[in-house]
Order: sequence, then structure tokens, then C-alpha cells
Amino acid sequence: MSCIKKYRNHLYIACVAFLVVCALLAVLPPLACYFSWLTPPLALFMGLFYAILCGQPFPAFNKLMSKKLLQYAIVGLGFGMNLYASLSSGKEGMLFTIVSVAGTMIVGCLLGVYLCRVDKETAYLLSSGTAICGGSAIAAVGQVIQAKASSMSVALGTIFILNAIALFVFPPIGRWLNLSQQDFGLWAAIAIHDTSSVVGAGAAYGEEALQVATMVKLTRALWIIPLALFTSFVFPQAGKKVTIPWFIVFFILAMLVNTFLLPHIPAGLSMGAFVNGLARKALTVALFFIGASLSPDVLRQVGCKPFVLGIVLWLLISISSLIYIQWDLWFAAP
Repeated sequence: MSCIKKYRNHLYIACVAFLVVCALLAVLPPLACYFSWLTPPLALFMGLFYAILCGQPFPAFNKLMSKKLLQYAIVGLGFGMNLYASLSSGKEGMLFTIVSVAGTMIVGCLLGVYLCRVDKETAYLLSSGTAICGGSAIAAVGQVIQAKASSMSVALGTIFILNAIALFVFPPIGRWLNLSQQDFGLWAAIAIHDTSSVVGAGAAYGEEALQVATMVKLTRALWIIPLALFTSFVFPQAGKKVTIPWFIVFFILAMLVNTFLLPHIPAGLSMGAFVNGLARKALTVALFFIGASLSPDVLRQVGCKPFVLGIVLWLLISISSLIYIQWDLWFAAP
């Protein structure tokens, strides 16, 4: 173990280099079949295994790469989506998104403060992350309310652990319940916190599930803006700065280019497909960085009460969204 700790920096660089090379080779059509094993869950597991075994050698770099590479990957996914098809696939989740965001915020704050005895700030951050899009929502809301570093760390750590679990458990549950591609994509987008795990779970389930999950989740992520504005009035110490998730704007632009421009350019669709394929592999590498962020220190920092609150909220939104999606199939009269 001491030998591993001693050479952990070298091991980290070797793992990253290996994943990047494999990801680049997997984009080339003649070699793609040899790298089908490189999946988002595997990359996340590699990152988790490394973090638990060795800790974090480059935490600042790891955090930067997990954030930026994920955002670039999401923009690249837009080059593989058609606007009309995506809107048609995602419109079913719009109504439930509105209800679930408001409901999760209210229930989360009440349960956190009065039942789990979590401080108001942490409960609000956890509710925001569960209601909208995990770490991005926590970061945006935390900036508005000028949250303490300890509250941010606990909320982000809780959400991150649950995201890692979701990427592994959601696809098998979806197959066990025999969910369609459409239904699984909608369920993943609503019930999984971070966009990275939503996209990863959708990709593991199927092509249509990936498109539905990405579209619904990014639409849901736009609620960061009204929530941040609302927060600035609820918290008296709040600042007035609201962070706009620009990567979502660029994702929409990429989808517009793929829908209206690339079909009229020679080899345009092939270019879009190549960028989309590269973005999928970039997402896979980003998940390694995300997994490598979950060190034993993060696990110890979370604590019991916030983690219980996170699990309760996650179960509530997972079960309620699944019932909503499958209502006609499970409860409609024969």
C-alpha cells in the first residue's frame, strides 16, 4: 500500500493517458469494435477505485477537468441530436419537471430542518441539487446565498456519492422493470442528480434513452436561473449574482446546427457524427475524473444526517417519477 501511495501521481497520469488514448482510438470506425468495453460505468468505477486506493494527487486539476470536460462533452452531444425529435421526446417530462422541482424544494427543506436536524443552508443546497441538476445547482445557489464552505462540501459530497450509485443501479433496474427507451430516459433525467450520471446512464441503456435523458435533463437544468433568482429574495444575506449555465446554451446551438445547417453541407452529417462520437468518449473520460474525486476524505466529511436526507429525497423523487411515468401501464384499468 505504501508503494502505491508513493507512486500514486505516476499511476494517476498513466490511468488518464490510457483512457485518453483508448477514447481517441475508439472514435476511429475501424478500431471502434475493439474498444466497446470502454463504457461510462467502467470509467467511473476506475476513478472510484483509484480514489479509494490512492486518494487525490491533483485535486484542483481533477475538479477542473471533471467540470470542463463534461461541459464540452455535453455540447458535442448536441451535434448528434435533431431538434424536432428531441423536443418530441422530451416534452412529456415538462409538466412533471415543474411539479417535482417545487415539491422537492419544499419537502427537502422541511425534512432537512425539522426531521433530519440539518442546518437550513445545507438542507436548501441538498434540495436544490436533488430538484434540478446536482452539483451545478448547488454551486449556483451556493454562490447566491454565499454558503459556507462546509455546507457546500457536505451537499456536494452527498450528491456526488448518490450520483455514483445511480450510474450503476439505474440501468439494471430499468431492464428489470422492462422500461422502454423513452421511459428510462425520462426517469433517469428526473431522478438522477448530475447531468454526467444522467447522460452516462442513458448511454448505457440505449441510443434513444440517451437522447431523451439529455434533452429533459438540460431543460430541467435551466431551472437553475429562476431558482437562483428566487433564492436571492428568500435569503437575506444572498448576493445578486446569478450564474447562467452557458454550456446548455451552446448545446442548444449545436443541436440547431445539426438540424438546420449540417444536412445541407457535403459530408456535414458525417462531421456531426464524428463530433458526437468524440463527445461520448470525452464524457467517459470525464466520468473517470468525477470518480477520482470521491476520496475517503469526502466520505468522512458528509456525515450521517445530510446523507440520510439526500437518500430520502432521492428515493422520493425516484419512486414518484417512476410511478408518474408508468401510471398508465401499472394502474390503468384493463
